[in-house]
Amino acid sequence: MPSGQRAQWKGFLKFGEVSCGVALYTAASTSERITFNTINKATGNRVNRIFVDSETEDPVPKEAQTKGFEIENGQYIIIDPEEVSAAIPESNKTLEIEAFIPCSDVDDVYFDKPYYLTPDRMGGDAFAALRDAMKKSMVAAIARTVLFRRMRTVLIRPHGKGLIASTLNYDYEVRSSEKAFEEMPKLKIQGEMLDLAKHIISTKKGEFDPATFDDRYEAALADLVKAKLEGKSLPKPKKVQVSKPNDLLAALRESAGMMKAAADKPKRTAANANNGTGRQRAARGAAAKSAASKAAPQRKAS
Repeated sequence: MPSGQRAQWKGFLKFGEVSCGVALYTAASTSERITFNTINKATGNRVNRIFVDSETEDPVPKEAQTKGFEIENGQYIIIDPEEVSAAIPESNKTLEIEAFIPCSDVDDVYFDKPYYLTPDRMGGDAFAALRDAMKKSMVAAIARTVLFRRMRTVLIRPHGKGLIASTLNYDYEVRSSEKAFEEMPKLKIQGEMLDLAKHIISTKKGEFDPATFDDRYEAALADLVKAKLEGKSLPKPKKVQVSKPNDLLAALRESAGMMKAAADKPKRTAANANNGTGRQRAARGAAAKSAASKAAPQRKAS
């Protein structure tokens, strides 16, 4: 069990006639991002959200609110929250594996959210047997269960000492790629233009290291908050110049020359995830948040 982290779901993992207790923990979170509140410019107080009637514009208290499905413009079928709860599939708290498949069989576009899947203390042997067998067989598992009040399909894969379970989008939720690219013209690039593009790719080959990817938007927000606290203004960013079709070959030639010069220089080692760069960024963001909270006008207690 990860220290200081609550399980999002607890239940059983079943494969064949074997089952073991497991828990799901969030693998990715946005809680560390800088967030803003909506403020009343005149008073400096935080603004609260109020639901109003779309016709009368009168406020609607929570106890007077219900759910509705629109059948025509402005016409709704009223559905009570109790009816919604009754329609939710009953959970048996079991992730039942239906099939083992090659990992490459699932298109990444179907991936939704990742969770770490860990065993409880009593099910470690069965869990480890499944994990190691999946590693040796180079397969992933498809399982289904009720998660967060919805029936979900889950892809389970070996990951380090445990397993990672990714919820999958349903087919109706994934938009057609054919429609997305239907207006794209049919172009066949060849000759020098293709060779230059391939050369640039060959000189920029590397390895995936998430520690080297900075969240520039988050860093920019932290700089903005700091500048506002210090009464300074940030320099305006330069506009990106998009390559025109007539200048594309010239841009590729220039890029290829730059890539060749860069390749001749000694290569720098990629940042390690344990070097502390992540901690420095987190500390920077936390400092900006702390400073912003101190500088923000204090609200009267309600």
